Amino acid sequence: MSAAPDLKGKRVLITGGLGFIGSNLAHRCLELGARVTAYDCLDPRSGGNMHNLHGVENSVEVVLNDIRNFEGLCACMRGQDLLFHCAAYTSHPNSMREPLIDIDVNCKGTLNVLEAARRFNPALKIVHVGSSTQIVRMIRNPIDEEHSEFPVDMYSANKTASEKYVLVYANAYRMRASVVRLANTFGPRSNIRTPEFGFVNYFIGLGLQGKELPVYGDGAQMRNISYVADVVAALLAAAASDASDGQAFFAASDQQFSVRQIADAIAEQVGGKVRSVPWPGERATIEIGDAVISNAKIARVLGWKPSCDLKSGLALTRAYFAPNLGHYLD
Repeated sequence: MSAAPDLKGKRVLITGGLGFIGSNLAHRCLELGARVTAYDCLDPRSGGNMHNLHGVENSVEVVLNDIRNFEGLCACMRGQDLLFHCAAYTSHPNSMREPLIDIDVNCKGTLNVLEAARRFNPALKIVHVGSSTQIVRMIRNPIDEEHSEFPVDMYSANKTASEKYVLVYANAYRMRASVVRLANTFGPRSNIRTPEFGFVNYFIGLGLQGKELPVYGDGAQMRNISYVADVVAALLAAAASDASDGQAFFAASDQQFSVRQIADAIAEQVGGKVRSVPWPGERATIEIGDAVISNAKIARVLGWKPSCDLKSGLALTRAYFAPNLGHYLD
């Protein structure tokens, strides 16, 4: 993990600040001395949860608004030093059922963020949260930032487009903006109620309830998996470095596991029992197979390396959710 930046006195705006990644960023930025504003619309189809700010709710300014509201974003831009753009419509299946909502949030919403910053705070440092699913099917192993992209679902397509918007603004307007692509992040404050936001945190939620963990098929497809504190460190490393400007990075773990191995680890460390089930049709059509990702670029340019292994991360996650479960399953 890279050294933590000094944020004392810095003003930090986090879109999606009540969600999984955004709220963990908010907690860490406060620890580093920042003044934090969390901008979130608490859309029930996304992962926002007021309990994610438990313990720091009096230290964070919360703006309940939507990134589709350009005026609302503009009102928050002046005076900010850092912007972490975490807000997104993040469900792969929902993006296929509601593609117009997905493009409205992930594409138009991101353009709103960029344009509001360009007009009212062009010196702002912006870190955009990207997704490893932009790559989709692995042509060469491992996947790196030069790998071709050919999305198979609307979420991944729109995240690809939104990343390109960020890099266009960085190049064309000389804005200080970069992208950090995440892969299968798990940990405290995640949405554990539904598989719509990823299987790992959903399996953790099932395990905490002692339920079965349904693995589609043989679960042999390989995945990188990252603990949220490591991901937060990667985002902060990008924010602290001028070398990140105009660049995209994968922030992924050093280890890969099959989906079945991940499920077995969750059953062992958290609870529940693994069961193999047939592939549902809507999932089979957007399944990508193996996805093995290299973190060599972010390690070389920003000095970031993950520090939390799967077993330790699951133990920390269980410890967080056990006394807070009612706030995440109601």
